[in-house]
Order: sequence, then C-alpha cells, then structure tokens
Amino acid sequence: MNVGKNASPIPPNGEGLLRRVLPLMTKRAASARLLRLCGGDGRQAGGGLRAAFLMLVLLLTPIHAFAVNPDEVLADPVLEQRARSLSAELRCLVCQNQSIDDSNAELARDLRVVVRERLVDGDTDAQVIDYVVSRYGEFVLLKPRLSVKTLALWGAPAALILIGLIVAVVAARRRAVQPSAKLSVDEEARLGKLLDGE
Repeated sequence: MNVGKNASPIPPNGEGLLRRVLPLMTKRAASARLLRLCGGDGRQAGGGLRAAFLMLVLLLTPIHAFAVNPDEVLADPVLEQRARSLSAELRCLVCQNQSIDDSNAELARDLRVVVRERLVDGDTDAQVIDYVVSRYGEFVLLKPRLSVKTLALWGAPAALILIGLIVAVVAARRRAVQPSAKLSVDEEARLGKLLDGE
C-alpha cells in the first residue's frame, strides 16, 4: 500500500473495499431474512418477538395443579373447602415435600378420601387431624404441632451451642488463672550455663 500522494485508505486495486463491504452486505442480508421470517418489517417483527417472549414465560412459569380427582370432590361446597384446607396441611408420605392435595400418589389419594369420609361422618377438623396423626404419626403434618418433642428437636442445636460457649469460657478462664511454674535455683543455674555455652 502506498501512503505517499494517495492517502486514501482503499488500495487502488479495490481489494480492501471487498473486505469491508462484504461483511456489511452479509449482515444486512441476514437481518432482511430475519425480518421476512418474523413478518416483513420491524413492526411485525416486534410483535413476533413479543409473542415468542410470552410463550417462553408461560412455558417456564410453574403451574400449580391440584391432584384431586373429580370423583373425590364432595357435593357440599363447605365440606369440600374444609377438606381442601385439611389436605393442604397433611404431608404426602410418598412425595414428602408435597401436601396430599398436590400429590398424585395412591397413598395421597387414599388419605384425601379418608379426610372426606371423616368430614361427611361429622368429625371436626381437629378430630380428622388427630385421626390421621394417630395412624401415620406426627410426620404426616406439614407444620408440626408444638410439643415437648418438637421443642427438643428445635431447641437442641441452640442448647448445644450454648453449652459449647460455656465450656470455652470456663476453659479460657482456667488457663488465665493458672500460675506459671517458676524454676528452682538449681534449674536456673543449669539454664544459665546452657545459655552461656558452657
């Protein structure tokens, strides 16, 4: 490339022009193809992109689906509402992180049926919960009741930390209180000889 009189950045034979214009042409062609796919001009492309974004959001949004089958639903809406609220408090023993209202497991279905049968028989909510707990234990409750067992379970880590702190403080005080042992006269003399190099 000659930089004398002709200070043009494009060489006279035109090869630099192709290097610069060709990528620009391919970018424009690709964007024109994209616009045709989306509907022609920029306005329609924006609508297509919005629709694609909305579809993506809907696909990624978790949908809360109840597992209650239509044959389980009670005819009385008040009893059905009570059954739903009780089912939301009971843990599925198969899934363990879902309520029986959300689970599709057979055991969860059986528990939902038992809850509805007890409500139809005239049991109160507390009686239904007590009945299910008597058969399956406290683990069936998603929110455990406050009792001595739960207090011990939740209080044990705090109690262990407190005991550890007390032990650490007592040990630190004992070390600070212990007097340092002094050397006898004979030991001091021997130490002095060793330090002097004799």
